[in-house]
This record gives sequence, C-alpha cells and structure tokens, in this order.
Amino acid sequence: MNRQNWKNQHTVILTGSFLIPVVLMGAYFAYRQMAPFGPSSLLTVDLGQQYIDFFAYFRNLILHHPGSLFYSFSKGLGGEMLGTNAYYLFSPLNLLLLFFPGKWLTSGVMLLTLTRFGLAGMAMAWLLLKTKLQSGPRTWAFSTAYALNGWMIANQLNMIWQDALIILPLIVWGLLRLLHRGQPGTYIAWLAVMMIDNYYMAWMICLFTILVVAWQLPTLAGWRARLKACGAYLISSLASAGIAAITLLPTIYALTTSKGTYTETMISSKFEYRPIKMLGKLVPGSFDFNQMPSGQPNIYVGMLLIIGTGLYFFARKVPWSQRLVAGLITVFFILSFCYEPLDLLWHAGQFPVWYPYRFSFIFAFWCVLLAARALQPAYQLKWPGALAILVLSILIFWETGRLKLSYLSTSQRLIGLGFVVVSLAVLLIARHNSPRLYDFLIILIVVCDVGTAAFTSLNKIAYVSQAEFGKYTQQLDTASRQLKRHDPGFYRVAKTFMRTKDDPMQGDFFSADHFGSTLEPAIPAFMGAIGQPAGDGFVSYDNGTQVSDALLGFKYTMTARHHGIEDSNQIMPLSGYRPDWAHLPEVGRTKMTTSRYNPAALPIAFGASSKIFQLGKATLDPLSYQSQIFQALAGRPINQPLFNVQNFTSVRFDNVQAAHQITGTTFRKQNLLKPADIKLTFIPPTDDSYYLTLGPEVKDNASISMDRRDFNQYNTYRDTVVINLAHHQKGKPVTITFRLKKTSVWLQNVSVYRLNQRAFDASLKTLHQSPLKIQHATPTRIRGTVKIHRGQSTLMTTIPAAKGWHVKVDGHRVQPRTVIGTFMALPITAGTHQVEFNYRPPYLILGALVTVISLTATIYFIRRQR
Repeated sequence: MNRQNWKNQHTVILTGSFLIPVVLMGAYFAYRQMAPFGPSSLLTVDLGQQYIDFFAYFRNLILHHPGSLFYSFSKGLGGEMLGTNAYYLFSPLNLLLLFFPGKWLTSGVMLLTLTRFGLAGMAMAWLLLKTKLQSGPRTWAFSTAYALNGWMIANQLNMIWQDALIILPLIVWGLLRLLHRGQPGTYIAWLAVMMIDNYYMAWMICLFTILVVAWQLPTLAGWRARLKACGAYLISSLASAGIAAITLLPTIYALTTSKGTYTETMISSKFEYRPIKMLGKLVPGSFDFNQMPSGQPNIYVGMLLIIGTGLYFFARKVPWSQRLVAGLITVFFILSFCYEPLDLLWHAGQFPVWYPYRFSFIFAFWCVLLAARALQPAYQLKWPGALAILVLSILIFWETGRLKLSYLSTSQRLIGLGFVVVSLAVLLIARHNSPRLYDFLIILIVVCDVGTAAFTSLNKIAYVSQAEFGKYTQQLDTASRQLKRHDPGFYRVAKTFMRTKDDPMQGDFFSADHFGSTLEPAIPAFMGAIGQPAGDGFVSYDNGTQVSDALLGFKYTMTARHHGIEDSNQIMPLSGYRPDWAHLPEVGRTKMTTSRYNPAALPIAFGASSKIFQLGKATLDPLSYQSQIFQALAGRPINQPLFNVQNFTSVRFDNVQAAHQITGTTFRKQNLLKPADIKLTFIPPTDDSYYLTLGPEVKDNASISMDRRDFNQYNTYRDTVVINLAHHQKGKPVTITFRLKKTSVWLQNVSVYRLNQRAFDASLKTLHQSPLKIQHATPTRIRGTVKIHRGQSTLMTTIPAAKGWHVKVDGHRVQPRTVIGTFMALPITAGTHQVEFNYRPPYLILGALVTVISLTATIYFIRRQR
C-alpha cells in the first residue's frame, strides 16, 4: 500500500471512529427528546446543579470579564478562580459553548457531549493504528467500546473529566514512542496538555504511566536500555510538569487553601466492600442512580473485549514476562477498586464525594488495549477455550444473580450471557474464509453490546426538563440585566429564590452563593456562623437579616412574583422568606421578579473601629455573632446586643408532652399512630423585624410551617440558621408549627429575636460616615477614595482575605490583616486617602517563568536530538 492510500484509509478509519459513537448517542438523545431534540435536557445531578452555571461563567469570562479568569465576586463573597478553572473549565472544547447563550446552553452541552464521545473513539483508533495493534475497519469495534465504556456512560454528566479519555491514548502513544524510539516530544506535549486541561485527572494518568513503563520494560533489550528509558521517562514527565507550571503552581497553592484541606490523614488498611460485588460490573447496563453516591467501579467494555482481555494472558506471541507484569498491573487495579489505601492513592488522598472510583476509565482503557493485542486478525479460539469461557461466564452471571444487586435484572444477565455466546461463536470462526464479513460481525457485536449497555444504564437516570432550566434562566438573566442598566456599579445582590447555588455565575452578578470543590473553608465557616446554610464546598445566602444585609453590602434584593408560579408551574423555586424587604423601594420588575434597593447596604470597604481586630471567634448564636461584629465595627460595646430574645405568647402541644421550656427540649409522640404538633404563637409588640433561630437537628425530624404555610427555605444546613418571621406586623399573631416526622424531635436552638431597630440605625449611621467611593472596579482591581473620620482607624472590607490581594494606600503598600477569620482589614489614619486593591494569583509569575524555561529547554533539546 502506497503512502497516499495508507493516509486515505486511516482518515476513513478515524472518521468512522468519531462518527459511530456520535451517531449512537445522538440517536439515543433524540429518542429521549433531549434539547434541542425535545423538551428534556442532559442536565442531571452536578451537570444541572453546578457545571452548567460554570459554563455560563466561562462564556462571560471570554466575552465580557477576562479578569474573572483569576478572581470572581460571583464565587460566594469572592474567591480565586484560577484553581477553580483548572479543575472545571480549562478544556479547549468549552469554546464551543460561546455559540449557545442563556437558555440555549443546554444545546451546547449536547453538542459538547457528543463531540467528546467522538473524539474519545478517534483517539483510541489513532493509538491502535499507530501501534499496529489493529488495522482496517475492525478498529471501530475497539474504538467504540472505549468511547462508550461503562465509566464514560456513568460519568457522562461529569463533562469536566471527559477530556481525559481523549488525551489518555495520545499520552500512551507518546510514551511508547519515548520508550522504544527515544522520541519524547509527543509524550511531553500531551501530558502537559492534560495537566493544564484538568490536573485532577492528570494525576491519575501520571500514576498509570508508571504502570505502562513497567509493562514495557520487559520488551527492552538489557538493563542499560531499561535504565535509559526510565531516565528519559522521568525527565520527560518533569518537563511536562514544568511546561504546565503556569497553571500547576497557582493551582497547587489554591488547593492548599481549599480542597486540599480535606485530605485524609488517617488511612485504614481495609476493604471498602466485598470484592465479589465487582462481578456485577461485567454485565451490560450495570449502573443506576444509587451507584452515583456509592458503588463499584464502572468498567464495562463489551463482552467480546472482556473475553479478549482474559485471552491476552494466554497469548503466546506476547513474552511471558510482559504478560506477567500485565497480570500484576491488572491485580493492582482490582485491589485499587476495593482496598482503601490504594483507592485514596488514585484520588490524591481524598475520598470522592459521590462518583467513586473515578480512575476506572483507565482500567477500561487498559482492557481495550490488552484485548486489541490479543484479538489479532489471525486469532482463532479453540473449542476447549471457548467451552471454559462459557462455563466461567455462566458461573459469573449465576453469582451476580445471588448477589441481588439493585442495578441488575434477570434480563440484563441473560442479554450479557447472549453476547458471550455470540462473541465466542465469532471467535471460533476462521477469519481468512471471509475477512470482511468477519470484521463486520465483530464491529456489529461490539456496537450492539456497548450500545445496549449505554441505553440501559441511561434509561435509569432522570433529567431536568428544558423548560425547568430555560424559563428560570431567562427570568434570572432578565432581572440581572435590568439591575445593571439601573446601576452599573459594584455591589452584591441577595434573593429569595434559587435553582442552584451557582445562580450568580449563571446570571453574572455578585452575591454570596456558591457550590464548588475549590471553595475556601473560611467562607462556609463564616456563613454558617451568621446563620446561613453552608457545608464543605457550598454556601447559600438565604436567611439574612437587616444586619447581615448591610454588613455584606447587599445593595439590591430580588424576590419572586406570584410565589414563583407561572401557569401552575413552579418555575422560580423559593429558597427564603424576607418580609423585612417589603418596605424597600422597588427599582425594577420583570414578569416573574421584583428588584428592590437596600439603602442600608455598606460598600465593599468602609471606615470602622479598630475594635474589630480584637473580636474573638464566632459564638454558637448566629444573631449574637452578627451583633458583636456590627457593634465592634461601629466602635460600640459588643455586650450591647442588637437582637433581644422574645417570649412566645402561647404554646399548644398536640400528642406530645407539655414543657415549660421550648428550646433544647426533646418532644416525643404520645400516640405513635396520630399526628403530633407543637404550635408556638407570638404577637409582635412592635413593627421591628423578628427572626427565628433553628438548629440543624430540627429539619430532619419535623416539618415547619408558619400560619399554616410551609416555610420557604433551603433545607441543607449544618449550623443554626436564622429565618425572618415578621416585619411591620405589630399586634398580628404569628404561629409556628412543628409537626413531628418521626417519633421524637429535639427543638434545638428554637428562639425568637427582635431586632432593636433604633440601635441598629445608630450603628449603621456611624459606619456610613466613611464609605469607599469606588472609581474603578474589575474582578481583580478596585480603586477608590475614602475619607476616614475621627474614631475610625480601620478600613474594613468584606473581601475574603487571601494571599493574592495587594493593597496600596496613597501609593504605599500596606499589609492587610485578617479579621473574624474571614475578611481583609487594614489600619488607616483619619483623613482622605486613595486606596487600591489588586489581586494576582500567588505563584503565577513564578509558574510563568518555569513554563517559559521548561518550554524553551524542551524545544531546544528536541531540535538538537533531531
């Protein structure tokens, strides 16, 4: 075959490897009526609750706010973004999303998902053709099995990881070129791309390259050649890391202040489950929703290739030493899927929160690679071997039935056994009798097998409708744009409705909500301390008070009109209740939202008392803590509270014991067959704002309603939260009902407080005396002037403290200090000052320098070698 014909054939093979998984999955998505094919969407779990909002942020970053590449005030109260982007968004394929704004973003997600399926198949085909493990159209069987393997289907929603399946075959091809030809360029380039694309998956692939080197060493002649290959591998890997340093160094630092703080320090030498359960993953369609939070690794690659993987270890044409190493590597993988220390190693020392065994895509790749080596065109299985495989398969499927795994049905096991029988029948045929028909049968069997497995698995998953996403997003975007036209300045926005905690990234505004793996722990700690729902990796500003609104600079508020209901559908899910916003002046209105102006909001920086430097740790009472912060800033005694406890006017007990004290009491049902309620009534003696505190234990054991209506609140929280009960309701009774959901309930921290409006207004007036008047603001730079009055020797900010912030006052650099464990503040003298805040990711310059040096040295070395 001449060179031109060879290129043409390879082009056809690569194109087919791309198109087959795209057509298969595209047909399935059309059948499920996913947008743009119908009223459903691909959004589910994290893709619908997190990634889709990051994609909207990515579009705004590219098109409008390039500075938010490094920092964003849409991330909670503000946070670094380089580490976040390195985990979620550095895939170059995300540029496709630029063509899909707003509610059409779901169609972009569809296109991006199909593209990744296709590119994964193409990359695998490229590796098989280049290594000559397979040739011709039969390559499609192996590339399709890889593109639609069990991990890819189960993690279809985790788009941020899928580039790893595209880049992995290219890295392995480069590694083979390095080991056998001494050519490092391909390996260095693709490994560097992987490290920049997603450092998390790159870590797993780096571990795998060590195993690949061990697998290839027996094929090298002599120990000198092996030592030379190992040295070249080590130097090339370091070169890749050096080239990627511009993102790796800032990201590693960011991880030490966020995700890295959760690394496990206590490792138990134990098995996480019975290893025999992994047999269930050898059945097509072995996945359901319950496998997402916890389960076994998803490794299915089709029955023919599973058989081929086993046959590799009996392939006499492969040196026995290489087969032995491959066997040890396979055992290592299997142990990694159930033995805790190895599991933690692959996940960089942290147990996954949902989506266990995230590295199992590498094992799927490994299986396809071994099967491609074993199932050569001339291979023909003998009857004794086929009979042994059939008997073993029957025993395996019998055992999976006895395990009673929720994601497996009898029909799935029978279908799997059917594919075993058909695969064995094809392997018993001599290919030379009809090569084209033989290869067609192999392709057909594998495509039908992995296609059936994919469709079966995905049919068990529920998805967000296009209307649920599109209508909400359209209303949020409209309200956000309306506010920006009214006020193009720098401010935060609070709201009482929520689709996801990353709404600020979706709507392109500043707030205090966020859900992401790289959220700094200080933020949820502070938000939880002031009565907001918070946890590891998320915060949600739903339960604010007039004090917290003012302190954190919520200049505008948004509420849902018509209770968020349109045409009998809840298109704006409610997450909070704020009657104390009702008196605020309205500044905008859309079909489904109302925006109001909060004149009490403080700017991002303002003059305050130095007492804030002496304020200790948070109290267990969120309203007391809010009061202490505000009073310390205003220079008033912190023992003069802004909130006062109010007594309930009356209490009614239904089917529970009576008690003189409500908070801290555990109430139990007297008759287990009847409903049980505790009804607390109080009559506001003033028109001030009233707030209810509620411990996290209550929500799990009782439903809560006010005046016979359920509370609208976000119900995932671990700290005591604050709920606004009344405002301007003097003399009007308010009844709170706790209905037991279980046999007992502990009314933890259940108390009502009144805001002392006069005291709050007096402290607020003091803090409003010295605002920072912003002259210029971007995500990474804030510049303005401030006139500090006497008695105020501190410039307080509500910018979360971080090493990357650099502050200048009147042109002189000032070292900011951290107050209340969260925010930046700096000493300042009375008078008028020019203040400038600049953010630069730590180690960015060093990383850029290392990248330039590494790239230059690598290019020089490769050219010299040539």
